[in-house]
Amino acid sequence: MDLRVAAAPGAAGVRVLGAGGGARVPPRPWALRCRRRRLSVRMSVATTEAASAAAAVAASEEEALAARNSKTVAAVILGGGAGTRLFPLTKRRAKPAVPIGGAYRLIDVPMSNCINSRINKVYILTQFNSHSLNQHLSRAYDFSNGIAFGDGFVEVLAATQTPGSEGKRWFQGTADAVRQFDWLFDDAKAKDIEDVLILSGDHLYRMDYMDFVQSHRQRGAGISICCLPIDDRVLDLVDVDVNNSFFNVSRASDFGLMKIDDTGRVISFSEKPKGDDLKAMQVDTTVLGLPEEEAKKKPYIASMGVYVFKKDILLNLLRWRFPTANDFGSEIIPASAKEIDVKAYLFNDYWEDIGTIKSFFEANLALTEQPPRFSFYDADKPMYTSRRNLPPSMINNSKITDSIISHGCFLDNCRIEHSVVGIRSRIGSNVHLKARPDTVMLGADYYETDVERGELLAEGKVPIGIGENTTIQNCIIDKNARIGKNVTISNSQGVEEADRTSEGFYIRSGITIVLKNSIIPDGLVI
Repeated sequence: MDLRVAAAPGAAGVRVLGAGGGARVPPRPWALRCRRRRLSVRMSVATTEAASAAAAVAASEEEALAARNSKTVAAVILGGGAGTRLFPLTKRRAKPAVPIGGAYRLIDVPMSNCINSRINKVYILTQFNSHSLNQHLSRAYDFSNGIAFGDGFVEVLAATQTPGSEGKRWFQGTADAVRQFDWLFDDAKAKDIEDVLILSGDHLYRMDYMDFVQSHRQRGAGISICCLPIDDRVLDLVDVDVNNSFFNVSRASDFGLMKIDDTGRVISFSEKPKGDDLKAMQVDTTVLGLPEEEAKKKPYIASMGVYVFKKDILLNLLRWRFPTANDFGSEIIPASAKEIDVKAYLFNDYWEDIGTIKSFFEANLALTEQPPRFSFYDADKPMYTSRRNLPPSMINNSKITDSIISHGCFLDNCRIEHSVVGIRSRIGSNVHLKARPDTVMLGADYYETDVERGELLAEGKVPIGIGENTTIQNCIIDKNARIGKNVTISNSQGVEEADRTSEGFYIRSGITIVLKNSIIPDGLVI
């Protein structure tokens, strides 16, 4: 008999084919078990791979969340030194308390960045002229009536003397200031802190600090430095060498520059280099994420003075490794780079160091540009300040061009061009704040009533604000200044520096500064 065996499609058994047709033979049990085992193995492998992939994704997400945990970050804001380059604006106030943008103080910038980054453990170190700064902080960031900090805190740490010979010294620099309060990081309140953010109180920028901290943690850095990409543009300035020859100065020479390797690790520093020393500091900024075209235009990176330290490393450096070093930027960090992994972090956005009268003046006026390079108007990341409950400004028959007018002002039949007018300002009839050069008016701390103003005018005195028929340009007017009628402030003779305190003003870098609470009498020409 001719037998042919074939698998029946879809059948559970085997068909025996012959002349008389087909009979179904049940499959052997061991064959079914083998087939099921192969199917089971395939499903098991696929399930294991999917589970591994899911676990890897979950682990990656968990790692990213841990790296962005702001509860384990503390910020230390440095209140700055004596502020001599910002004098006379710092005559009676600390640098971070200097008003900016018509309604804010410089300290509001790092404080707002901390709040928007959800960092709610903040220490502020103060030393010089700290009264107005302390007053502003208590009003703006107090738990009871200011911005809520949840389980965090804002603590002002004033320079103080302690027992022992070393305790008689005031802050000698940025590192020394932190060292004098390093015992706070041993406190129970700081037990969860893993990283310490060091900030300056006199910079203007908007930044999510947790992006910086996340990069620091994920790259395993001991110290991270926030840096700016800088171009090789030549300034209009010239410099003179020992042979009295002149040469162009690059913009990059105004900064402390860093050199990095191809992993972003900082390997060398140079403070304001020029000539061949400057060229030697060129780096490939694509390593830090800058697009190739932009990297060619910006071959340098400059430190912003914003740092992240692992807490344990910070305490070790301050207490044991460099116990006498006073400054982070010029001493501790350059020396540490030889033995600790110091990484650079790129911040490619607006940043300005408000360290001089000229930079203060220009940063304020830059706010009036269209479009502005920096703006306080950001609904997602607002800039906070103290609540003043002031009414809207009252503007009567005036012409305003490319200017910022803060709240609570009174403007009557005047002309304002490319200027910043601070809170509670009063500007009289036929006053002209001229453009280019322009005016920054810081405003007033309080109002004078109409009755008080009338009495002052009747007695031949000058009320707060700017009197009628006055023309002003290239000028900073500090708070509560009283400028009379028919005054002209223009520095028409182009004086660069002058101390005219007895007459109520200074001239710094060619800019006239009317002093706080000063009186400029009727008819004076400056």
